[in-house]
Amino acid sequence: MTNLRTLLAATTIAATSFTSAVFADDLATVQTFYDLLSNPSSEEAAAALTAATADTWESIGNYSGENDGREAFIGQMGFFAQLMPDISWEVQAMHQDGNFVTVRSRATATPSGPLFGVDGEGRGFDMLTIDIHELEDGVIARTYHVEDWATALQQLAGN
Repeated sequence: MTNLRTLLAATTIAATSFTSAVFADDLATVQTFYDLLSNPSSEEAAAALTAATADTWESIGNYSGENDGREAFIGQMGFFAQLMPDISWEVQAMHQDGNFVTVRSRATATPSGPLFGVDGEGRGFDMLTIDIHELEDGVIARTYHVEDWATALQQLAGN
């Protein structure tokens, strides 16, 4: 009976260690997404995101069916780099459940010109974002995201 308990304990420890290592790798993979958001002009960050995402990766921000692929998303980041050179996307919490990683983050920036038609005249914004990254075979296959752009635009408008 003692040998059985020892075997079960060893198996549990090994499985836990393996699972923890896999989850740590997944969280590091997801972090590459936020590294690019905070450094949108970085070719290294774009290359890291490319390596961390599936060739068929999709950015899903609404249910219009108009999802962005990886190249379109990276191109959008180039636009963000020009418009918001001080953009910062800080991960505040990251939680993994199986193949899904949920992230709560905070985005701040001071646009250098109009953003979505609102000229903030030097004002910045601070908004909440929620993302759910779905992983397959160690890479991000899809990212579902919601940003509180309405609050950001109110802040820029001075409301």
